[in-house]
Amino acid sequence: MTLVDLLVLLLVAGVCGSLGQTISGYTHGGCLASIALGFIGALLGLWLARAFHLPEVFPVRIGTVSFPIIWSIIGSALFVAVISLIARSRV
Repeated sequence: MTLVDLLVLLLVAGVCGSLGQTISGYTHGGCLASIALGFIGALLGLWLARAFHLPEVFPVRIGTVSFPIIWSIIGSALFVAVISLIARSRV
Protein backbone atom coordinates (compact mmCIF):
# COMPACT_ATOMS: atom_id res chain seq x y z
CA MET A 1 0.00 0.00 0.00
CA THR A 2 1.43 3.32 -1.03
CA LEU A 3 1.12 6.63 0.78
CA VAL A 4 -1.50 7.84 -1.70
CA ASP A 5 -3.57 4.69 -1.11
CA LEU A 6 -3.40 5.26 2.64
CA LEU A 7 -4.47 8.90 2.30
CA VAL A 8 -7.40 7.96 0.06
CA LEU A 9 -8.40 5.22 2.52
CA LEU A 10 -8.32 7.74 5.39
CA LEU A 11 -10.41 10.18 3.35
CA VAL A 12 -13.04 7.55 2.53
CA ALA A 13 -13.16 6.39 6.17
CA GLY A 14 -13.55 10.00 7.32
CA VAL A 15 -16.45 10.61 4.96
CA CYS A 16 -18.16 7.37 6.04
CA GLY A 17 -17.63 8.22 9.72
CA SER A 18 -19.01 11.72 9.32
CA LEU A 19 -22.05 10.36 7.45
CA GLY A 20 -22.60 7.91 10.31
CA GLN A 21 -22.39 10.77 12.80
CA THR A 22 -24.87 12.80 10.77
CA ILE A 23 -27.34 9.92 10.54
CA SER A 24 -27.23 9.26 14.28
CA GLY A 25 -27.42 12.97 15.17
CA TYR A 26 -24.48 13.01 17.59
CA THR A 27 -21.61 14.98 16.07
CA HIS A 28 -19.00 15.52 18.78
CA GLY A 29 -15.43 15.20 17.65
CA GLY A 30 -13.48 16.38 14.67
CA CYS A 31 -11.85 14.97 11.61
CA LEU A 32 -9.78 12.34 13.43
CA ALA A 33 -12.87 11.15 15.30
CA SER A 34 -14.71 10.76 11.98
CA ILE A 35 -11.85 8.73 10.53
CA ALA A 36 -11.76 6.49 13.60
CA LEU A 37 -15.54 6.07 13.47
CA GLY A 38 -15.30 5.13 9.79
CA PHE A 39 -12.85 2.34 10.55
CA ILE A 40 -14.72 1.14 13.65
CA GLY A 41 -17.95 1.29 11.66
CA ALA A 42 -16.41 -0.79 8.89
CA LEU A 43 -15.38 -3.45 11.38
CA LEU A 44 -18.74 -3.42 13.16
CA GLY A 45 -20.73 -3.31 9.93
CA LEU A 46 -18.81 -6.18 8.35
CA TRP A 47 -19.17 -8.22 11.52
CA LEU A 48 -22.94 -7.68 11.50
CA ALA A 49 -23.17 -8.45 7.78
CA ARG A 50 -21.26 -11.69 8.18
CA ALA A 51 -23.28 -12.67 11.27
CA PHE A 52 -26.55 -12.28 9.33
CA HIS A 53 -25.09 -13.66 6.06
CA LEU A 54 -25.65 -10.42 4.15
CA PRO A 55 -23.64 -9.51 1.03
CA GLU A 56 -20.95 -6.86 0.98
CA VAL A 57 -22.67 -3.90 -0.64
CA PHE A 58 -20.69 -1.30 -2.63
CA PRO A 59 -17.10 -2.15 -1.70
CA VAL A 60 -14.43 0.28 -2.90
CA ARG A 61 -11.01 -1.17 -3.73
CA ILE A 62 -8.19 1.13 -2.72
CA GLY A 63 -4.86 -0.41 -3.64
CA THR A 64 -5.08 -3.94 -2.25
CA VAL A 65 -7.69 -3.14 0.41
CA SER A 66 -11.43 -3.49 -0.11
CA PHE A 67 -13.35 -0.94 1.99
CA PRO A 68 -17.12 -1.56 2.48
CA ILE A 69 -18.79 1.85 2.12
CA ILE A 70 -22.38 0.96 3.06
CA TRP A 71 -21.47 -1.28 6.00
CA SER A 72 -19.06 1.34 7.27
CA ILE A 73 -21.78 3.99 7.30
CA ILE A 74 -24.29 1.65 8.98
CA GLY A 75 -21.74 0.43 11.53
CA SER A 76 -20.54 3.91 12.41
CA ALA A 77 -24.13 5.16 12.80
CA LEU A 78 -24.87 2.28 15.18
CA PHE A 79 -21.63 2.82 17.09
CA VAL A 80 -22.25 6.57 17.44
CA ALA A 81 -25.83 5.94 18.56
CA VAL A 82 -24.58 3.66 21.34
CA ILE A 83 -21.94 6.22 22.33
CA SER A 84 -24.55 8.98 22.46
CA LEU A 85 -26.81 6.85 24.70
CA ILE A 86 -23.93 6.21 27.09
CA ALA A 87 -22.79 9.83 27.10
CA ARG A 88 -26.29 11.18 27.74
CA SER A 89 -26.90 8.80 30.63
CA ARG A 90 -23.80 10.05 32.48
CA VAL A 91 -24.92 13.68 32.47
